[in-house]
Amino acid sequence: MYPEDLKYHSEHTWIKVEGDIATIGVTDFAQEQLGEVLFVEMPDTGDEIQTGEEFGSVESSKVASDLIAPISGEVVEINEKLDDEPEYINEAPYEAWIVKVKIANKEEIADLLNATDYQGALE
Repeated sequence: MYPEDLKYHSEHTWIKVEGDIATIGVTDFAQEQLGEVLFVEMPDTGDEIQTGEEFGSVESSKVASDLIAPISGEVVEINEKLDDEPEYINEAPYEAWIVKVKIANKEEIADLLNATDYQGALE
């Protein structure tokens, strides 16, 4: 349910690190709590995001929820597929990434949870 190759933030975002790029999405737990995702507000390419701060939001049939950055960096790509298919987050939360960022400080990765610790925090 929580892929071992990802790192997790306590605010229900995940990251996959590849070199100096972090791909960020929302966890299966988050999409389940949200219900049917209707809209995803994303930052613009070139925007800076900061760990622990809002970088966008997800609106669903139940609620609008802020997206909290698990890591700091510059947005280098957004998932434009989510503009037309926001429900992709419900269908495949670990494939439906939201943004890719160039990592500003790799030391922040150490502050994130592994899959076991994230799952434990949910219980």
